[in-house]
Amino acid sequence: MNILIIDAQGGGIGRQLIAEIKSRNQSAFIHAVGTNSAATQAMLRAGADACATGENAVITACRDADVIVGPIGIAIADSMLGEVTPKMAKAVGRSKARRILIPFQHCGSVIIGVSETNTGRLITEAVSRLFEEN
Repeated sequence: MNILIIDAQGGGIGRQLIAEIKSRNQSAFIHAVGTNSAATQAMLRAGADACATGENAVITACRDADVIVGPIGIAIADSMLGEVTPKMAKAVGRSKARRILIPFQHCGSVIIGVSETNTGRLITEAVSRLFEEN
């Protein structure tokens, strides 16, 4: 399974996702793409197997992914303080991969029906869903 994790800003969510995935399945192959070098470096340090940075890396990685995991902002153009370009959001949305999007309510997006919860709980649930059968 080719797991793609996309993150922006400081890469903290991606870092936590990678740590949780690797703690459950050390052999899981994780391809991490940051919208900037700080996010990429954080995910590399967390144990990603392959890393890249930038718009074209997101577009290319989305083509080959089986599962895409990240904050919901990766699917919303101009989100995450403008780091997610329209082309990135389009690539995530058009990918044939299963998407596991974590519903953070910031950067101008409010997701109705989702209660506020702590980040750790959201990360744990996202990784549990990753390992569920389709």
